Amino acid sequence: MDTELTKICIIEDNEYMREGWEAILDTQPDFCVLSTFEMCETAFESDDIERADVILMDIDLPGISGIEGVKYVRENYPDILVIMATIFDEDKYIFKALQGGAIGYLMKKVSPDDLCNSIRDARNGGSPMTPEIARKVIQSLHIKKPKESSVQLSERELEILQELATGKSYMAISKQIHLSEDGVRYHIRNIYKKLEVNSRSEAVAKGIKNRIIL
Repeated sequence: MDTELTKICIIEDNEYMREGWEAILDTQPDFCVLSTFEMCETAFESDDIERADVILMDIDLPGISGIEGVKYVRENYPDILVIMATIFDEDKYIFKALQGGAIGYLMKKVSPDDLCNSIRDARNGGSPMTPEIARKVIQSLHIKKPKESSVQLSERELEILQELATGKSYMAISKQIHLSEDGVRYHIRNIYKKLEVNSRSEAVAKGIKNRIIL
């Protein structure tokens, strides 16, 4: 009966991956794929989303990203379980997705059996993760917090470093935080000096390594 089925929506822009997941899930007697979408914008306009029990979502989507998409679902449909399925295994994506409300995080190379079992696990109260992702989460809990005296960034510098991590240009950052471009450059010079680095990539890498940003 329909009430016993786990109703699923898929948001994935790769047509072959999307159709592959749908074919796999629809073979299961306890699953029903309601709809598939290539982007969050069309998904969130569909009535099927609010009927779903589980959403399988990619991170790298056109338009609204999966990171923003999971936040939207969490805020508007708190009972829906979102499982991320992505190629990204970097800490910043993992923790942003989980903080945004994702209940699970899988790599796209997950086997058909593991994909199905992960959805069942989520429905039964679990938080399914690909083993290497689970290890990263556990390791993050083992890492000691850097000493308070190691790096001291101001609130504004932390804000700018976080924006640098997203890849925004100096002009885009200035618009985002309502500060002149020269002001942004001034703070970035201070960030480089405090972190003892010489480039954006080094600053972001050191910020993530020291858990200053995610």
